[in-house]
Amino acid sequence: MSQPFVAGDNLIFQLESGYGLLRVLAVDGEGAEGIWHLLSFEELFPDIESAEKALATPALLHVAYAHLALTDRAFERTPTAKLSHHSITDHELAAYQSWRTSPEPRIFDRSVLQLLGMR
Repeated sequence: MSQPFVAGDNLIFQLESGYGLLRVLAVDGEGAEGIWHLLSFEELFPDIESAEKALATPALLHVAYAHLALTDRAFERTPTAKLSHHSITDHELAAYQSWRTSPEPRIFDRSVLQLLGMR
């Protein structure tokens, strides 16, 4: 990755119709073997400033997917930029912890945009 992200980072990605937000829950492993654990939000924003303002009151945001596990290759296929960083709550980590104890944890090798049904 050209830009290192860590757990707690809030990321923005661009769509034709606006901007979406992701949150890094955890990163397991390193380099090509890394697995990125993300939370995605439902809201789309018309500009970066609106997304930043929404992150100031994260309790008002709605979670689309509480946990998505992506290969490093899949994560790299979604162009993102860091907007801010906030401590992760236990509530946010619940789906990730459940994934870790799952007998068959699912890891996606598709971009976040494809997983969210956007292109």
